[in-house]
Amino acid sequence: MENPYLDNALRYLRQTLAGLRCAFSLKLPAPNALHPEADTRKLSIAICERTPQEQAMEYHFAQGQFLARQERWDDLALMLRSLDHQRATTPGGTPVAEVLAQAARADAVDCARAAVQQGDVQGALAPLAALEEVLADHPGDHTVGLVVAMAHIDVGWVWRGKALSEEMPPERRAAFYAHFRSASQIIDQFDPFAQQSPAVAAARCALLPAEPRPSSRVADDYEDLIDLDPQCARHMRDLGRHLLPRWYGSYARLDLEARRTTARTHDIWGGGAYVWVYLDTLASDPGTLEHLDGALFAEGLHDILERRPDQHTVNLLAASLAFIQSRRSPLGGTLARVAACFDCVVRDHLREVHPMVWANVPPLDTLQPFASSPEPLARGKARAMAVLSGLFAEDIRKNRDIRFDPDGLHITG
Repeated sequence: MENPYLDNALRYLRQTLAGLRCAFSLKLPAPNALHPEADTRKLSIAICERTPQEQAMEYHFAQGQFLARQERWDDLALMLRSLDHQRATTPGGTPVAEVLAQAARADAVDCARAAVQQGDVQGALAPLAALEEVLADHPGDHTVGLVVAMAHIDVGWVWRGKALSEEMPPERRAAFYAHFRSASQIIDQFDPFAQQSPAVAAARCALLPAEPRPSSRVADDYEDLIDLDPQCARHMRDLGRHLLPRWYGSYARLDLEARRTTARTHDIWGGGAYVWVYLDTLASDPGTLEHLDGALFAEGLHDILERRPDQHTVNLLAASLAFIQSRRSPLGGTLARVAACFDCVVRDHLREVHPMVWANVPPLDTLQPFASSPEPLARGKARAMAVLSGLFAEDIRKNRDIRFDPDGLHITG
């Protein structure tokens, strides 16, 4: 039988303990400093260059691309529909249906991207016209419609690039909106709740950049998506970024939706949704820190790690927190709580480094669906080792050995 008084007492105790950890936390050096004086030979941690997440992404992408190239659209649609209904994800929490859909349109989008680079509007439309023919052969199939619509969205972003809407040259602006209109015409045929399709709901959210009044839709569209797939943290992270002032929200609205999402998903995440909504915003916009409830954030981290103790999640949280606290100084107030949370995540939960996770923090600020980075593995490994050597710099200077293994952290010497 539930005891609300006991629940409240435990919650208060948890927040108090989090505050104490903050009060006695280390003043962490900036993670982007390389700490040349630190002997990294004293730091031992496994580097997992090909994680279960990356293996799963590669497998499902190859699977989707193969079926599309073989024109086995019926098989692809059946697989997409099944995995979407199951809310299947990779070990790192990426919806598998999303990976399959991206793979199925990848060749067409690559061809269109090459045409865009030449400024060829008609050339960019040609590969998408081939996908439109597939959709015509599968009328009413929301999975095939999803592939075609997301292809239009991808190509629309190629035309837009990193420019703000008002900064786009007229011809690029026209192409951007034309592709998003085509995508909207497809997606509007399908009800994500009737289809039980988080992928369709996510596509509706992806259409926001071309909406005439996106600020009036952003909260409702993401609420639909998160209600359909509350286990997926990625949706909450995307909600947070879309609610930044530079997009369709404000700091006050961001905090409101973080709290509302936390209340709606409390049976699944505890207080974790508060962290997920804020996580990427803190990395990309330091102004959000002034509005963060540090106690709720610390409690939410505890709840996430209690429910998702896997090393992908641990690396994501550690890398994000390290980046956040490196952007502001001195350490005090809410930032001290963030630094203490980073310290706890590393010391209590980290067992191995996932370089690709560290390489991709912070996430793309533009919400574009694709990215390219030179030598991400090397960059991610260097960033992680620099952060860890900074955290344990005092121990290393005292000639202590820092070792992470499956049993946890060991400091000897």
